[in-house]
Amino acid sequence: MKGTYKITLFILAVVFLAACSRKKNTFLNRNVHAVTTEFNTLYNGDMAFTDGKEQLAYGFRDNFWEILPVERINIEEAEAKAPGASKNAEFNRAEEKAAKAIQKHSMYIDGKEYNPQIDEAYMLLGKARYYDGRFIPALDAFNFILDRYPTSNNINLAKVWKAKTNIRLKNEEFAIENLKKMFETADLEEEEIADGAAMMTQAFINLDSLQPALDYIKIAAENVKDKELKGRYTFIKGQIYNRLGEKDSANIAFDEVIAMNRKTSRAYMISAYLEKGKNFDYEKGDRIAFLELLQDLEKNRENRPFLDRIYNQFGDYYLNSDSTETAIKYYNKSIKAFKQDKVLQSVNYQTLAEINFDNAEYKNAGAYYDSTLTFLEENSRQWRRVSKKRENLEDVIKYEDIATTNDSILKLTKMSEAEQLAFFTDYTSKLKEQAVKDSLEAIKIEQKIANKEFYEKGNVASGPNKGGSTFYFYNTSTVAYGKGEFRKIWGDRKLEDNWRLSSKQTSLINNDDEVVAATPIAENELYKPETYISRIPTDKKAIDSLAKDRNFAYYQLGLIYKEKFKEYNLAANRLEKLLNYNPEERLVVPAKYNLVKIYEVLENPSESDKYRNDILTNHAETRYAEILRNPNSQLPTDESSPEFKYKELYKEFEAAKYAEVIQKCNDYMMVYNGNDIVPKFELLKATAIGRQQGFEAYKKALNFVSLNYPSTEEGKQAQQIYSNVLPMIAIKDFVPDEESENWKLVYKFTNEEVEAAQKLKEQLDKAISDYYYTDMVTSIDYFDPKNKLVIVHGLKTKLGARGFGEVLKESKNYKIKYPFFEISSPNYKIIQIHKNLDEYLQKDVAE
Repeated sequence: MKGTYKITLFILAVVFLAACSRKKNTFLNRNVHAVTTEFNTLYNGDMAFTDGKEQLAYGFRDNFWEILPVERINIEEAEAKAPGASKNAEFNRAEEKAAKAIQKHSMYIDGKEYNPQIDEAYMLLGKARYYDGRFIPALDAFNFILDRYPTSNNINLAKVWKAKTNIRLKNEEFAIENLKKMFETADLEEEEIADGAAMMTQAFINLDSLQPALDYIKIAAENVKDKELKGRYTFIKGQIYNRLGEKDSANIAFDEVIAMNRKTSRAYMISAYLEKGKNFDYEKGDRIAFLELLQDLEKNRENRPFLDRIYNQFGDYYLNSDSTETAIKYYNKSIKAFKQDKVLQSVNYQTLAEINFDNAEYKNAGAYYDSTLTFLEENSRQWRRVSKKRENLEDVIKYEDIATTNDSILKLTKMSEAEQLAFFTDYTSKLKEQAVKDSLEAIKIEQKIANKEFYEKGNVASGPNKGGSTFYFYNTSTVAYGKGEFRKIWGDRKLEDNWRLSSKQTSLINNDDEVVAATPIAENELYKPETYISRIPTDKKAIDSLAKDRNFAYYQLGLIYKEKFKEYNLAANRLEKLLNYNPEERLVVPAKYNLVKIYEVLENPSESDKYRNDILTNHAETRYAEILRNPNSQLPTDESSPEFKYKELYKEFEAAKYAEVIQKCNDYMMVYNGNDIVPKFELLKATAIGRQQGFEAYKKALNFVSLNYPSTEEGKQAQQIYSNVLPMIAIKDFVPDEESENWKLVYKFTNEEVEAAQKLKEQLDKAISDYYYTDMVTSIDYFDPKNKLVIVHGLKTKLGARGFGEVLKESKNYKIKYPFFEISSPNYKIIQIHKNLDEYLQKDVAE
């Protein structure tokens, strides 16, 4: 019996081993390999693939401010890696299982595959590589199916995935062409139609062809069975309608999403409501019903993850309903309900910035623009646009601060000692009252902490607007207490890396809050009037300096509000304040002249005539009086006109007198401040700086002109050069010698050797004439403030330039012993732009 059992096991083992053969096409072989492939290797691979895909989708956040991608997933193309070097372990495992299925179970005999699961293995292989960002290897897998298994039931699926991969590789046209062929020739199932149409949609969206994208997303939405995808495709349809300006059709699509309710993602439903809100007609629509809808959305507990977006829509509603204060309240609520939507945060902050800007509260606007920039991708188009707005506010904020601060100090200097004492006694009393109040509150909180009451329900609120105690960092008292406790344990430490190290402890206390915490209130210098009175300047020179800075700040503010922002009332206010302070003479007449022009714009002839008559009567000899008497006096032929001065200065620029040009531009801009000629001088100055100091200085100067005079022709020209020309000349790498057919022979002289340079030029001209080199000419070129270059132009090769230099050196007729070097025309242009001659010479020596 025992022998029979052993024989039976032996026979079964032989049969099993025979069935494992991949070279024999038998019924047993085919089924063993197919079953093993499907229920073992591929099953495990599919499980790993699903897990990897879920991990990838989990970290993805849709940006509802743009048209959603049809695939709710973000994949970045991976760098070239060795096989198996996957970014995601699950996709690596899926790929290994697919490869194992192919290697161990493929029955490819006489040009035909007999294991029906191998095409599934190739599909898994391609999809794993696709989601891992290795698109070229993925494309190889899908192409293998299309080439090797033309009768596979996965053939259309492989075509769709091939198109997906090409779209990721930015080959949208090729993907569209292949999918169109599939739609025309293949008998497709509903899911295949849906997948193919969705990919066609994505390709057309990428190409910014929204009308055909709309046609295909409709097909995808009609044929897809997955409810989540149906909601997504329908929402995308609404977004495309919106982009095409068809709001009514967009709203119908969004209503379809809303009607799906719980059958699709709630994010799509809420976004559909909000997109309809953006399309709301505030002139013809039912505002009450719209507000009630928003209130219902806010109250629904299921919508808590979307409160930031709902509050933003409230803000838009009230802003469009002329309730700006309520709108601001809701934009701030949206900011506090932040749910990782950085675009929404940037929109909230930018809207608040624009509200403050429109109210001429430029300092607040600048702060909001700063916050906007922190939520925008650096160097994106929107980031650059907001950054430029912020930079335009820089001078306003700067000069408003100077004016406000200096005004306050100067008022204090004019008070008697008794008035100063009374003022600061009142100020310090208020400070002391608040400090005592904060200290008492801190004691109460300390007691709560000791009794473990602070952390009980009701004491830790969910936000700054809740009743009862607030969250720790919303309460200044708790923060003060926390600082004190930290100091007891760690001592005074700076906010820096490795702050726990004992070597980081310091006894320096720089923060006023820390001084308050460390010293008893009754003894603290911050609460004594004498502390502040002692800081009031008494030296006449210091007071005069404050007044001078304050006056110039008011003058600059008047011009900025007038020229940049067209805020004529604010401009008039600042210039009239300036005149009330009896400023220095150089500011008086330009201020009055600008007030004439401002009141002309404001259509206030009485005020305009007042300042006009003032200039003509009290400043009759000035250029401004001449302009008012005869506006045509600004003719270019008039030697006293700014236009004539500009033309004369431009001649100096052409003569390479760059230092003189820069200095005179500064002088003329002060004289003609407020005149339309100023941007011309600014641009000429920027160009002279570029010639004198090189690329980086030129870039900075151009940026200044484009930002400060954006509406002028010169500002626009500066911006065009900055955006289009500078990138073309930014390259500092030298061109290989063999790529040039034009060369120069160069001699270098300092500015103190001008006579020697001129004498050398004359010698070179004579040599060129003597040798009958008709294609060669000489020049003395400006290089930088310290050096000039004597150049021989027109040489064809580097050896030719060097040879000519050696001939001149050895010839008894010339004996030119000055050191020289050869440089190609492209590289000469580079050293003039970037002022990197030393770098070129070192390179030349090294070669």
